[in-house]
Amino acid sequence: MPRDLAPWIIDRRRELGDRIRHLRLEADYTQERLSEITGIDRRTLQRIEAGQSDPRFSDLLRIAAALDKRVCVLVD
Repeated sequence: MPRDLAPWIIDRRRELGDRIRHLRLEADYTQERLSEITGIDRRTLQRIEAGQSDPRFSDLLRIAAALDKRVCVLVD
């Protein structure tokens, strides 16, 4: 993770990852299953949920669709 990121950005990444993880578990999906549904590599999903990666908008769209949520629910 780049060291030049502001602490609030790191915090928001973690919040996003936690929210995605919570919604994934609520939908009773494993990371592997969400990966299959979205076409996003499982390791990428792990990094997103851990707050270690900035997801592309297209990835957020895929995740939201798979979880039957709007993107704003993920990033709120």
